[in-house]
Amino acid sequence: MPAPLVPSELQPTLAELLKNVRHILGDQFIGLYLGGSLASGDFNPTSSDIDFTVVTTREVSPDVLPALQALHVRLASESKWGAKLEGAYVPLAAFRRYDPAHSHYPNVSVGGHCAIEGHGSNEVIQLWTLREHGVALAGPDPKTLIDPVPPDALRRAVRGILDEWWRPIAIDPFRLVSREYQAYATLTMCRMRYTLAHGEIASKPVAAQWAQTALDARWAGLIERALAWPHDGTSDVVDRGETLAFIRAALE
Repeated sequence: MPAPLVPSELQPTLAELLKNVRHILGDQFIGLYLGGSLASGDFNPTSSDIDFTVVTTREVSPDVLPALQALHVRLASESKWGAKLEGAYVPLAAFRRYDPAHSHYPNVSVGGHCAIEGHGSNEVIQLWTLREHGVALAGPDPKTLIDPVPPDALRRAVRGILDEWWRPIAIDPFRLVSREYQAYATLTMCRMRYTLAHGEIASKPVAAQWAQTALDARWAGLIERALAWPHDGTSDVVDRGETLAFIRAALE
C-alpha cells in the first residue's frame, strides 16, 4: 500500500476492505483503486469521503451482492473511515471507457448501503482522475486499464453533471441549508468552470485559486470563505444566497 499517498489512519480500513473483497470476488477481482480527493491530493479528514473503485473481470452477479452489502455494513459499523467508504464495483469493460448504455453496477454509498445503480456523467470525471492520479492498492496501473479521456469528453461530462445534478438544486436549493454543503457547492463550481476552460480536472484548492482571479471579482469573497470552511469556526448560513447565485452563474 502506498503509505505516502494514503493517510496512515485510513490504512487499516482499506486493508480490511481489500482482504475481504478479494475473498468475496475470487478470480473476478482485478484491482482496487482510490480516486477522488485521495487521488487529487486534497483529502480533508473532516469532510472528505474515501472514494474507491473495485474493478472486476465481468459484472458482479446478484448472488454476490449480499456478501458485499454485509461487508460494507460491517466496515461502516467498525470505524468512521469504514462509514466514509463510497465507491463502485465496475466491470472491466465499463472501466475501460464510460458507456451510458452499460453503466449499472453495484454502488456503495456513505454509511455502507450497497445496491446496483445507474451511473451518470460523473463517471467520466472519475475515470479521468483514476487514470491520471489514481492510487492502486492492488492491481495493474490504471493507465493500462482506462482509455485516455479527451478534453472535450470532460467538458461534455461537466455540462451533463450541471444539468443532471445542479440545475435541480438551482430550482429548489434545499441542500444549501448548511455551510458544509455551501462550501462544497462553491468549490465544485470552481472545479467545473476550470474544466470547461482548460479541459482537465484540478483539485478544489487549485481550481478555487484560479477562479478567484479568472472569474468576476464579486465571487472572490465567497470562494475564500468556502476554502476556509470548516476552519473558520462558524456554522451560520450567511452564504446561501451567494452560493445559489454562483451555481446559477455556472449554469448560464
